[in-house]
Amino acid sequence: MRRSRGTMISTRDAYGDALVELGAINEDLVVLDGDVSTSTRTSLFGEKYPKRFFNVGIAEQNMIAIAAGLAAVKKIPIASSFACFCPSRCVDQIKQIVAQLKLNVKIVSTHCGLSAAADGASHQAIEDIAIMRAMPNFTVTVPADALETNRTLRSIVSYDGPVYVRLSRAESPVIFDEGYNYPLDKGVLISDGSNLTLVAAGTMVSVALDAADTLKERGISARVIDMHTIKPIDKKLVIESANDTGAIITVEDHSIIGGLGSAVAEVLVENAPVPMTRIGIQDLFGESARHYSELRSKFGLTEEHIVQEAERLLKRKA
Repeated sequence: MRRSRGTMISTRDAYGDALVELGAINEDLVVLDGDVSTSTRTSLFGEKYPKRFFNVGIAEQNMIAIAAGLAAVKKIPIASSFACFCPSRCVDQIKQIVAQLKLNVKIVSTHCGLSAAADGASHQAIEDIAIMRAMPNFTVTVPADALETNRTLRSIVSYDGPVYVRLSRAESPVIFDEGYNYPLDKGVLISDGSNLTLVAAGTMVSVALDAADTLKERGISARVIDMHTIKPIDKKLVIESANDTGAIITVEDHSIIGGLGSAVAEVLVENAPVPMTRIGIQDLFGESARHYSELRSKFGLTEEHIVQEAERLLKRKA
C-alpha cells in the first residue's frame, strides 16, 4: 500500500488533475472558484472546460449560493477557495442554503492549516474542520496524499449530499499506490501495532508513519490509522484500536479543539475510555514563516514530538 517517500505532491495539485479527469467523465460536473483558481488549481478545469467553470470573484458567499442553485437543477457543483475564506466567510450561506436543504454541493478548500506559512495567521485555517463538523448533513474529509485526493474526488462526485474536503498547499509524500481501494466513510489501518495507536489526518499521516518507524526502533509498536473522513468518523475502528492498544494519539494540522482530536475523544469517552493525547495546534493562532516546516516544528507537528508524546503516554498507560 505504501510507496517510496521520495515522491512529493501537494494535495491541491492532485485536486486540479482529478478535476480534469472527472470533467471528461461527467458532463454535469461544474466548478466554481473565488478568484484564486491558479492557487487552488481549479484553473486547470477552467482551461479544459470553460463553459462549466465560473470564477465568481472575491465573493465566497455568492459562490455558495450559486453552487446551491446549480445543485438544485441537478448539476454537481464543486466550489473552491482557500480554507481561510471558505467556510469562514460564508458559514451562513453554507448553513441556510446547502446544509439545511441537503443540496449536493461539494466544497473543496485548499491552503488548510499552517500550510500557507508565508501568508501568516490571517490565511492559516486552523478552525475549518470544527466549523464543518458542526454543520448537520455535511461529510468532512481530509485526504492524506495525492492518490487519496484523487480517490476522494471520485467518491464525492458519486455521493449525493454536501461534502467538505480539506486540502493542503504543502507538498507531502505519496503514501498509497494505484491499487488503493478508498472507502469514503471508513478509516484506513495503514500499519498495525499493539502498544498504542496514532490516528492522523491529511499531511500528518506521513508524519505519523515516520514516527511509528522511529518508535519501532525503540521497541514500541504503534498502529497508524489514516482517519481521512472525520465526519462521520469511523467509530468502530476507533473503538477497536482503543481496546487493542489501550492508548491513542491524534495528530492534525488543525486546532485540537473541534477537529480530529475532539472527534476521536468523543468516541472514546462514550465507548472505550483510554489514555489519550491530542497533537495539533494548542488553541493558538498561526504565525508567519518562510516555510511550512518551520511552523510544523514550532507547533509540534513533527515526528520527534509524536515520539516524545508517545513515550509519555505509555507511562500513563502503565
